[in-house]
Amino acid sequence: MAMRINKYLASLGFGSRRAVDALIAQGKVRVNQQPAQLGMDINPEKDELNINGKTVNQHDNLEKKEYWKVYKPKGVISTASDPDGRESVVDLVSSAVRLYPVGRLDQESEGLVLLTNDGELTYKLTHPKFEIEKKYLVWVNGELSSKVVDHLERGVNIGALTTAPSKVEVIFREPRKAKFSIIIHEGYNRQIRRMCSGAGVMVTRLKRIQIGSLMLDDLSSGESRALTLTEIKNLKQITQLE
Repeated sequence: MAMRINKYLASLGFGSRRAVDALIAQGKVRVNQQPAQLGMDINPEKDELNINGKTVNQHDNLEKKEYWKVYKPKGVISTASDPDGRESVVDLVSSAVRLYPVGRLDQESEGLVLLTNDGELTYKLTHPKFEIEKKYLVWVNGELSSKVVDHLERGVNIGALTTAPSKVEVIFREPRKAKFSIIIHEGYNRQIRRMCSGAGVMVTRLKRIQIGSLMLDDLSSGESRALTLTEIKNLKQITQLE
């Protein structure tokens, strides 16, 4: 049965579809001994696939799906590796398989990061069209007036685009500082910091506490654990993978 190559390799845990496309563009993927092409279809039952010279074995990879949640501390980067040798969120997990962060959380922020080698789930959780909600706690300096809250909820121009509407709940508000929660379903680079700046307040601390149905709640900074079967099932249900 014909299948788009990036979707197939993502389903086997070789990263998100975007990550697989990057491997293809770098010439690291071959189909029947020929360089793979972006957007091509393959037949998993007939075609031979190689990544970096190693044959892809469908059955071996399908048995190794792992799902972890991590409380990323401030200062740790949320990439699978770093050429500069900085501590990465994957260093906080003890696993024999290669895991990838689902989405981004900038170095100065903290909180929930999901790590997995399930590329299809990664795609569903991160692509804006699926509108998977992410919840953050935000501490700011400045006056969090009703006008600022309304601005955040309606959407903020952050340069080349205006963010989608969000949901804001004020936790405490003082003349020069405040704390609130915000729910968004996009994931642009440093989005909440840029939204707050555009609305006239400055973020002093940012903590992600929820991705879809997955909660940070029982982890302390730097801790990690494998997801329970219930947590995995709930994530797959909201992304319609089950």
